[in-house]
Amino acid sequence: MSSPSLPFLDPAACGWIGHGLVRPECVLATRTAGLFTADWRGGVAHLRPDGSQALYRAQPVDGEALKPNGIALRADGSFLLAHLGDGRGGVFELRRDGATRPLLTAVDGSDLPPTNFVHEDAAGRIWISVSTRLRPRALGYRAGCEDGFIVLLDRRGARIVADGLGYANEVALDPGGQWLYVNETFGRRLSRFRLLPGGDLGPRETVAVFGEGTFPDGLCFDAEGGAWVTSIVSNRLLRVAPDGSTRQWMEDADAAWLARVEQAFRGDAMGREHLDKVRSRRLRSTSSLAFGGEDLRTGYIGCLLGDAIAVVAMPVAGIPPVHWNYS
Repeated sequence: MSSPSLPFLDPAACGWIGHGLVRPECVLATRTAGLFTADWRGGVAHLRPDGSQALYRAQPVDGEALKPNGIALRADGSFLLAHLGDGRGGVFELRRDGATRPLLTAVDGSDLPPTNFVHEDAAGRIWISVSTRLRPRALGYRAGCEDGFIVLLDRRGARIVADGLGYANEVALDPGGQWLYVNETFGRRLSRFRLLPGGDLGPRETVAVFGEGTFPDGLCFDAEGGAWVTSIVSNRLLRVAPDGSTRQWMEDADAAWLARVEQAFRGDAMGREHLDKVRSRRLRSTSSLAFGGEDLRTGYIGCLLGDAIAVVAMPVAGIPPVHWNYS
């Protein structure tokens, strides 16, 4: 099925929810409990349906405040945090009273590098992405750098199940639960792996390759099987249909700045300055998308450089995430 034939989304039509957030990279929507976002004040921000907010702040680990990038909401109300530390990463569990404990800090005999994303599926398996092994991470902002990997933590323990990825970012299971999808940000592609018995993965398959100005980050699915992808820097929102065809639905970017970033990327000179100084009208480096609302047709967009969550009417309904009925 190809992308729905509906109008291009205007960034000027975006509404906003929340205030005072710090780097809300990842946003999770629930049926009745509101939104939860990663927050670099050291934990998770809760945007309640009544408009109030709370911050569940994690305890520092070895004197270092946690820097949550991806987060996952668990059935008991606790959270998993992917720690994008300066020196090391890992996944930590945070309870709402602030109690914090490490869940996974090493795999296959090595400490986890700064960790990008964490997702717990309906079967209780925990999928973790590490974008690059290089330090600083900006050295991985290269088309030829393919040292990202995916970790699976299940009843068998933790192990690397996919390696050699071009800056592994968000991961998601397809609606049928047969494939694990992953965005490769600087590989500029959406890839997938077939789930095999025992949690192993089949070989990598390319679902879509993206062109100039697209750096895929956030990932989720709609009710028709389409994969929605957010792009940092260009503030693009794209839909990859089940047949692999791709349509761009939204963009909010300064053309001259985007061309400058593109030139740096093609010259293997892309650095933090190209991610931290995004120029646009409204959106500030779109990094995640969550479907929500009563009919799952409201899109909530997290932005790396934002202090609130963008809200937009979506052209198609999303699928309920695994945490949809959690509170």
